[in-house]
Amino acid sequence: MSKRPRVYITREIFSEALERLSSVYDYDVWDKCQPPPYEKLREKLREFDAVLSMVGDRIDCEIIKTASHRLRIIANMAVGYDNIDVRCATQHSIYVTNTPDVLTEATADLAFALLLAVARRIVEGDHFVRWGEWWRSGTAFHPRMLLGVELYGKTLGIIGMGRIGKAVARRARGFGLKIIYYSRRRLSEKEERELGAEYVDLDTLLARSDFISIHVPLTEETRHMIDEKKLRIVKRGAIIINTSRGAVIDNNALVKALEEGWIAGAGLDVYEEEPLNPNHPLTRFKNVVLTPHIGSATKETRLAMAMLAVENLIAFAMGKEPPDLVNREVLAVRPPGFTY
Repeated sequence: MSKRPRVYITREIFSEALERLSSVYDYDVWDKCQPPPYEKLREKLREFDAVLSMVGDRIDCEIIKTASHRLRIIANMAVGYDNIDVRCATQHSIYVTNTPDVLTEATADLAFALLLAVARRIVEGDHFVRWGEWWRSGTAFHPRMLLGVELYGKTLGIIGMGRIGKAVARRARGFGLKIIYYSRRRLSEKEERELGAEYVDLDTLLARSDFISIHVPLTEETRHMIDEKKLRIVKRGAIIINTSRGAVIDNNALVKALEEGWIAGAGLDVYEEEPLNPNHPLTRFKNVVLTPHIGSATKETRLAMAMLAVENLIAFAMGKEPPDLVNREVLAVRPPGFTY
């Protein structure tokens, strides 16, 4: 291209990332907190060579077809990319990138925070004090007040032993938890020894675990992976933590499991529909801790994600393979760079 490529950015990002991006691209930023409406996104992407998107932006085949005369790369600022029709993008010679690795530790931290919050009833305890219930009780201490469960010596089942799953396992060892895991790909014997993790099938994991932490991407195979049938297998008194994608769990089945006491509680950062309606049945349970999709929400991680998305865009513009290319098949269709 003789002129500078243009990139559309679907939310405000850090000034450091914009400064780096401006060395190669002209950009336009959607400056509202809410994502651009679907029709607005469809209209906008017809005018741009690239897009820096977020996990809440639905970039389906309809949008891709409409924009494919000009759009060459979608840089998703997320590790997951289920919001993008990657197959359709590849068919239209559009590169798709993500931001792996940089959010591993932050997400593992949140998973463990949710586990502790549910197991030790932290949020309930905060409300008990803040709303005056402790004061009105007239007792500073009672042997049966807000009893939770200890982590030490219990079994943690990790579903999905990728980067984040491994980071959770490392934290779990420090708490004296026994670790079992189920994953599409089994770890090497060396990794299993280092993590102190035992490989089991999914049903065994559900039946044996006192705590279950989910770390799988959303695919056709993992959608509603934890449904009513699987929830009936779960060990009574278990706690489920989900920081992956909401649709990995059938939320209606989860509500039923909570109502009927099949499980002791849940810690959720992701939901089938986001943002979560405050009238959703999940908000009724004291034994459920809910956070608003903040797994990667630390200053360090969000900046690193933005910078990585920018580096993917710059590499592409320079005619190089982006470091975090999702659809590698596209390399055989069109070389990187803005050539038309």
